[in-house]
Parts: sequence; structure tokens; C-alpha cells
Amino acid sequence: MIAKSPRLSCKFFAINQVSVPMLIEMHTIFNNYYENADLDTFILDMSKKSGVFVLKDLTNKRIVGFSTWTEIPITYKGEQAIGVFSGDTIVEEAYWGNKAMHTAFALQAVKTKLKNRGAKVFWLLISKGYKTFLLMTNNVPVHYPSINPDNQRNADLKEVVDTYCKALYPYAYDEKNQLLDFGDNYHALKSHVATISPSMRAENRNIQLFERLNPTWQRGTELPCVAEISLDCIVFFFKKLMFGRRKVRAEKFGKSLA
Repeated sequence: MIAKSPRLSCKFFAINQVSVPMLIEMHTIFNNYYENADLDTFILDMSKKSGVFVLKDLTNKRIVGFSTWTEIPITYKGEQAIGVFSGDTIVEEAYWGNKAMHTAFALQAVKTKLKNRGAKVFWLLISKGYKTFLLMTNNVPVHYPSINPDNQRNADLKEVVDTYCKALYPYAYDEKNQLLDFGDNYHALKSHVATISPSMRAENRNIQLFERLNPTWQRGTELPCVAEISLDCIVFFFKKLMFGRRKVRAEKFGKSLA
């Protein structure tokens, strides 16, 4: 018998729509996966965001993950642009691999792109673990940093990384190494959350790249990344999403006949 997948929903909440019970529930998850995760700092950081994606298991009506979202003005080649900043993202281990949050993020990105038709929109991401880094490298064709650094479209995005890191985190940005270092009391991932095994390192070039560029990730240093949210990018994501769903359905159908 095939186990039923959990019924999940992911909804975007503007930050003024987030209730105190929701904050406490999200902090409980955050505290399970991060060191130095006190409630006061968590609430202060959350208050600076534009909104948050909340992932819920509809069966038990419980929050099982979240990801923050902030829109900021930036410049790109002298032109005004929009930066969509992804902050803390955490999903309980039992729900790893689901696409509900990916889809909600993509839909919100479409709305932002349509509201800003004349401006470029960039996804700004900082990653202290390889899983977050793979969210970008696996779902957006053109991004920085990249395993294809000679691609001019990828290389052009380096300017955006420097711009937003200097604007948001001038006190923590190591421009030479393109890393954000918030000090020893910053919330680092707990040791069991994002361990990189030798086989993973050998089989995935993007994991190799992440570890090479952020060798101190276990201490909580963040690797800043960027990708342009273009219409081509959005079409690519939804095609990938639909193809993946068809593949899963086909595999389940095959097993049911076995």
C-alpha cells in the first residue's frame, strides 16, 4: 500500500497579519533546527520582514515550516530594480521535498513581477546551508554564484550581490570572499540538519560549489546569492514543477500495478 502524502497548504501573510500564536509556533520550529535562536531576536528579525510564507499540515492543522520575504529597492547597471529577499527558511524534516512552499514563492514572485513590469526583479538569497543554496540552483537557470562562471549573464549578477550586501549588511560583508559573517552568536544550523556526506559532495557539483565558497558554513556564515526573476525563469519553474508531478504520478501508478 502506498502511504498517503500529507495534505499541505502554503499561504503568504503580510507581516502585520502574523499573530502572536503563529510567531511562537514558527519559533518552536526554528529553535529545533538552529543554534542561538532566542525568541526576542526571532521576533525582532521577523518584524523587519515584509511577509512570511507559512506551510501548514492540513490534517493536524499545524505549522510545519515557513520562509520570510522582504522587498527592497536596489540598482542594477544604473537602473532602479526590485530585490525580493529570502531570509530564514525552515521546514520540518518529515516534510522535506514537498513543493508547496516553492509554488507559493513562485506565485508571489509572479505578482511582484507583474506589478513592476518596467523594472528588473531579483531574488536575493543568503544561505548558511547547502539545502537553501540548492533551492536557487535547482530551480532558476541563471544565478550567481554558479558552476558556469563564464556565462556572462551569470557573471553580470555579481554586481547585484555586492550592492545588496553592502546596503543591508555593511557590518558583516566580507567583499573579498563574498561572505556574510555575523559573528559567533549568530544562529547557525544544528549539526544534524545539513550534514554534507562524501557521497553527496562527490555526486553534486552545486554542493561542491557551496562548500568551496562557504567553507565556514557550520559556524553560521552566509553565502549571498542572486537570480533574476524573469518571465523565462517563471515559465521554467512551472514546467519543471508540472513535469515532476507527472513523473511522481507515473511512478505511483506503476507501483500500484506491481
